[in-house]
Amino acid sequence: MLKLANKRLLVTGAAGFIGSHLVDDLLQRGNVVVGFDNFDDYYMGKEQNIQNSFSNHDFKMVKADILDFETLSNAMKGVEVVFHLAAQPGVRFSAENPWKTTRVNVDGTLNALVAARKNDVERFVFASSSSVYGVPKYLPVDEEHPRVPISVYGSSKLAAEEYCRLFSHEYGVSIVVLRYHTVYGPRQRPDMAIYKFTEAFIRNRRPVVFGDGNQTRDFTFVSDAIQGTIRAGEGDAAVGEAFNIGSGSEVSVNELVRITARLTDKETVSPLFEEPKKGDVPDTHADIRKAQRILGYRPEVSLETGLKEFVDWFLKQRGTD
Repeated sequence: MLKLANKRLLVTGAAGFIGSHLVDDLLQRGNVVVGFDNFDDYYMGKEQNIQNSFSNHDFKMVKADILDFETLSNAMKGVEVVFHLAAQPGVRFSAENPWKTTRVNVDGTLNALVAARKNDVERFVFASSSSVYGVPKYLPVDEEHPRVPISVYGSSKLAAEEYCRLFSHEYGVSIVVLRYHTVYGPRQRPDMAIYKFTEAFIRNRRPVVFGDGNQTRDFTFVSDAIQGTIRAGEGDAAVGEAFNIGSGSEVSVNELVRITARLTDKETVSPLFEEPKKGDVPDTHADIRKAQRILGYRPEVSLETGLKEFVDWFLKQRGTD
């Protein structure tokens, strides 16, 4: 069993939302961490996400694109575990930008896999998405559920998973796939619903809900996602497997709006309802029993607690103006 302490590790997408939290955790465990990120301008604030790590002598940042194979391969020299989180996110973005989404998520993952094989990396953890499942045929969704994505983003993640499967079975790379379910928390991307709802309420605007709000989501607090990611990097029984990383529960978007309104003291502000967006699935709800059994994964943060932490962070970073 790998123990993630005193190791040399690489995190792609290190300046992103989840990646920067992962870097923090890995450094606290006494590892040497190489961060790899191109600081893409899809959203701003990534420098702030990672700024505290620059003062740590065990951290090295490589500012480069995941499509630059030589730089990526050189960054992996001497690395024992790779956490591949670099991606072009956004279901709606992918509909308008299918080429960029595919290049980053598919070609970028292939680059990372080839580099990991070349450098004899001991473990490769790939961050996939619940979007690979598409419209659920049953709930909660387990890892054996049919994978029929309905967005370019979901399709790109599924294609990347297939490359992971190939490199695991044919080339012997020790790979673990994680299917994150709607991760949220401090440093969250501005294009995500919780960020948008919070910002709208604090700015005294009506939040926009696409659809009737009865659609449900499995919201996963970022510290729980990090817990599952760390465990995937350590457990030998996880190799060659895919795992749902979620809260194991679901909540309607309408309920999410109500909780956010209460936490921001804007309960009198009602949402605006607009037509649903293509590519958005009606429901997500992760069956996490496999992750619990094999990884020892145990989500700990309730939605209300996590939302309060996010709202507090938002107010500290952005204020009420």
